[in-house]
Amino acid sequence: MIPELGHFALALAVALGLAQAILPLWGAYRRDARLMEAAPALAVGQFVAMAISFGALAWSAVVSDFSVLNIAENSNSMEPLIYKITGTWGNHEGSILFWCLILTVCGAAVAAFGGNLPSSLRARVIGVLGAAGVGFQLFALLESDPFVRLSPAPLDGRDMNPLLQDPGLAMHPPILYTGYVGFAVPFAFAVAALLEGRIDAAWGRWVRPWTLAAWCFLTGGIALGSWWAYYELGWGGFWFWDPVENASLLPWLTGTALLHSALVVEKREALKVWTVLLAIGTFSLSLSGTFLVRSGILNSVHAFANDPARGVFILALLGLVIGGSLLLFALRAPALAATGIFAPVSREGALVLNNILLCSIAAVVLTGTTYPLFADLLLGEKLSVGAPFFNATVFPLAIPLFAAMSFGPMLAWKRAALAPALMKLWWAALVAAAVGLLAAGVLRAALLPALALAASAWLILGAFADIAARIALFRLPLPASLRRLTGLSRSSFGTTLAHAGLSITIAGIAAMSLAQSAIVLVHPGEVAHVGGYDWQLVDLHDRAGPNYAARVATIRISRAGHPVTVLAPERRSFPVQQINTTEAKISTNLLRDLYAVLGEERDGGAVLRLHVNPLAPWIWLGALVMACGGLISLADRRLRVGAPSRRRAGSAVPA
Repeated sequence: MIPELGHFALALAVALGLAQAILPLWGAYRRDARLMEAAPALAVGQFVAMAISFGALAWSAVVSDFSVLNIAENSNSMEPLIYKITGTWGNHEGSILFWCLILTVCGAAVAAFGGNLPSSLRARVIGVLGAAGVGFQLFALLESDPFVRLSPAPLDGRDMNPLLQDPGLAMHPPILYTGYVGFAVPFAFAVAALLEGRIDAAWGRWVRPWTLAAWCFLTGGIALGSWWAYYELGWGGFWFWDPVENASLLPWLTGTALLHSALVVEKREALKVWTVLLAIGTFSLSLSGTFLVRSGILNSVHAFANDPARGVFILALLGLVIGGSLLLFALRAPALAATGIFAPVSREGALVLNNILLCSIAAVVLTGTTYPLFADLLLGEKLSVGAPFFNATVFPLAIPLFAAMSFGPMLAWKRAALAPALMKLWWAALVAAAVGLLAAGVLRAALLPALALAASAWLILGAFADIAARIALFRLPLPASLRRLTGLSRSSFGTTLAHAGLSITIAGIAAMSLAQSAIVLVHPGEVAHVGGYDWQLVDLHDRAGPNYAARVATIRISRAGHPVTVLAPERRSFPVQQINTTEAKISTNLLRDLYAVLGEERDGGAVLRLHVNPLAPWIWLGALVMACGGLISLADRRLRVGAPSRRRAGSAVPA
C-alpha cells in the first residue's frame, strides 16, 4: 500500500507541476494577479507531494519491502539501518526521485522567501521551476519508476553496492544534488528576466543569494566525494580527473563565475547578458552531468550503468531545457543592453578577468571529458584523456587566476589605479616568492607545485591584507581599527574566508605532489621503511561485520624508535553481492596523513600499500572553510532582506 501511495503522490506532483508551469506564466503574461498569486501555493503543494513520494520509498527500504523491485535490487535485510535509508538515493531510480524532491524544495523556498520579489517575476521564476520539475518527474514516472512491484517477492535483497556503504558517501549525494539542483533557481531567474525583458541591480541582488547557497552546497558535495574517494577506494589520492568528477567540477567553475558576475550586475548594472548566459550554462552543465552519469556512456566508479534508453529521455529533456533557454536568450538578449561603464583597471575589470579564466578552465575540462566520447562516436577510436592532459592545461590557467584574485578586492569600483593596490600587497608578494623558492630549493618540489604553494601563500595573505586595508590597520590607533573591524559586513568576512579556504586547498593539493608511497610484501613481524617511518605488520586476523567478513592487518608505526600510531586496514568480503572491497586506515595530525591499505595475502604475508601524504587534510579543510565563508556571506542582512527598489524604466521589452 505504501509504494502505491508513493506512486500516486509522484503522479500528483506531475499534475501540480503542470499547473505550476502553466498558470503563473500565463498570469504574468496577462497581468492576472489571481493566477500569479497561485504560484506559491502550487509550488508548496508540489513539494508536499514529492516529499510523500520519496518518504514512501524510504519507508519501503527501512521495512525491507522486497516486493518493490528497487528495494530488492539495492537493499538487504542484514544492512545497517543507515544504509537502508541512504540506499534510497544510492541507485538510479532513487537518485532521480531525490533530484525531483530537491527541485520542488527550490520552488517551495522561492515561494517562502521570495515575498520581496515583484509578483510577476516571482510567478515566472516559480513557473520555470515547475516546468523543469515536471520534466524530471515524468522521467521518474515513465522511464525510471522506483515503485515497480516484484512478484513473487524474494526472501531477501541483493544488497547495496558495498562501495556505497560508507558514512561519507551517505551524505555526499544529498549535498551534491542540492548544489546541482540549486542552480535551477538562478536559471529560473535568468529565464524569467528574458521573458520579462529586464535586468537591473535589483535582479542582481535577488539572484546572488540563491547562487551563493547552491555554490556552498556544491563545494561541500564535491569535497565529500573527493574525501570518500581518498579513504574508501584505497588509491591514496584525492582527485583522478574521472569523467564524473569532472561533471561536478564544471558547474562549480561556471557557478563561481556566475557568483562574481552577479555582483557586477548588482553594483554597476553591467555584464547583464553574460550573467544570464552563465546562469543558463551552469544549470545546463548540471543537467549534462546527470545525462553523462545515467546514460551508460561513461565508465566510472561513480556512474550508474543503466539502459541507454533512459539516457535518450534525459538527452531529450536536456535538449528541451538547454535549447529552449538558449533560443529565448538569442531572441531577447539584444534588448538587455548594459548601462554600467567601467575602466579595464577596476574591480569590475578584475571580476571580468576572473570570469574569463574560470570559463577557460571549464572549457578545457569539458573538452578533455567529452572528446573521447565524440572520438568514439564519430571516428570509432578508443581514446583516454587522463591526468597528464588536465594537469598540463588547467594549471597554467589556474596560476594567473590565483595571481589576480588578491588584486580584485583592493581595486575601487568603476575606475582604479594599479599602483596603490600593488603597494598594499608588496609584502604578500615577497612572502609568496619566498615560499615558492623554499618549496623548490629545500623541498625539491617541481615547478607547478612550487608555483601552487607560492599562490597559496599569496592568496591567504592577500585575503587578510584586504581586511587590514579596510580597517586601516597600522594607519589608525588599534582601538579605532578594531571598531572598524566590528563594523565590517558579514559579506566581507565571508569573502575573505572563501579566498583563504581556496588557498588552504591549493596548499594541500600542491603538497600531495611531495607524497611518498610504496607497495610492499610484508610478513608478520617484518618492518617496511616508507617516508621516514617504520611500518611493522603485527598480525593478520579475521573480523565479522554486520553483512560482510573482514580480514584485518594490524600495523604498528614508529619513527626513530618512538611509537606513532597503530593502523588496522581491512579487506572486506560481501557474500550477497560476492564483492571484495578495501578499507584504508588513516592517521592524521593535520600536517600529514599516514595511510595504509591491505591487499592480497601471499606466502604467509600481505601486500600493503603505504603512503605518507603531507598536508593532505588541508584539501578538505580548505573546502570546508570555503563553504563556511559562503554561508557567512549568505547570513549578511543585505543578502537576506530586501533588494534595491527598481527604477521606473520605460524601455522594458514587453513580455
